Amino acid sequence: MLNKVYWLGLLLLLSGCASDRGQTLAEQRAEVQKMRTETIAAVATHQPDIRQQLARSPGYAVFSNANVNIIFASFAGGYGVAHDNRTGRDIYMKMGEAGLGLGLGVKDFRAVMVFKNRDAFEDFVEHGWMVGAHADAAAKAGDQGGAAAAEIALEDVDIYQLTEAGLALQATIKGAKFWKDRELN
Repeated sequence: MLNKVYWLGLLLLLSGCASDRGQTLAEQRAEVQKMRTETIAAVATHQPDIRQQLARSPGYAVFSNANVNIIFASFAGGYGVAHDNRTGRDIYMKMGEAGLGLGLGVKDFRAVMVFKNRDAFEDFVEHGWMVGAHADAAAKAGDQGGAAAAEIALEDVDIYQLTEAGLALQATIKGAKFWKDRELN
């Protein structure tokens, strides 16, 4: 069973990191933009003031991630976009994450990060390191099932997370690295 979870998780993780989300660069950017729009709309159903928070912030980021947790280790990879509200510029990014803790499962989730000040946003875009703690339980496929999550990160960032699909129960201390996608920028 663990072997099947491992390979399924690895497949999801690698598919989340894949740069071929469309045939052309324009199609790939359009796919990221579509993911951002759909994620913000989904968060708005649970957090009605999210659009106002995004508009008031110096910047925000939206990511699609695939996460695998096998007993004591957790790994995630994905892609997304950071938006600079001052310049109106979108910065296409990738991400990788590793954590230690207890858990088992695989899930596909989305995250919206709202930066509370300019320094936090610029540090994220230029350096991309984020450390925190995470706990969640998820059993979801399409509209069936449910998920609950708690995220503790830096005090200058609010994080909203939605599980798209997966089965997971985990509690981890984690570190994430975000970097600019050279192909899409």
